Amino acid sequence: MKRSAAVLASVATASAVLLGTLPAQAHGGVHGGVLAGLGHPLFGLDHLFLLISVGAAASFISARLLIWALGGAVLGAILGAAGMVLPAGELLAALAISSVGLLILATGRLIDPTSPWVGVVVAAAVGIHGLLHGGESPKDGSTLLWWTGALVSSVLVSGASYLILRKLPLVWTRWAAVAFLLIGAVLAFGPLGLLAGGAGT
Repeated sequence: MKRSAAVLASVATASAVLLGTLPAQAHGGVHGGVLAGLGHPLFGLDHLFLLISVGAAASFISARLLIWALGGAVLGAILGAAGMVLPAGELLAALAISSVGLLILATGRLIDPTSPWVGVVVAAAVGIHGLLHGGESPKDGSTLLWWTGALVSSVLVSGASYLILRKLPLVWTRWAAVAFLLIGAVLAFGPLGLLAGGAGT
């Protein structure tokens, strides 16, 4: 078991370093349709890792967090589609991954798992991403199809993460939480570190 945890930690660290060398997110304009919607949450690394982290949190804390996540996604999407812009949205979207990882690590030790604040943190993290999706969604006749695809894709990723981690020992979820903490930080600050390094040469 310790060997498995060590391997997972090594993979997480390597992934975090690798992600720091890549463009963090791909939040450009999108084309419509169900397939475009299905793919959109999967092609932005921050969106994908957040969806996985939500499933992990639900498996570790409570399945009710999936409902909180859905509520946050819908509210964020409505605000984004209405034109709301979040200052430093990309940075906050990356840090949202770290916040869910930290929530998993702190629950049961520093945070009561029955506290409503647990759900609020998850809803806020997903809401930030939903807001970004709302701003990116197509504004034409394909909007509903796009949102249907994005919702199905998001539910499948979070649901699969939840089901898989429920069957594994809790240590796997704890190590995954450490990975989310690192990955979110690297996605948030890795590009800044690269820019600072380039400025110094």
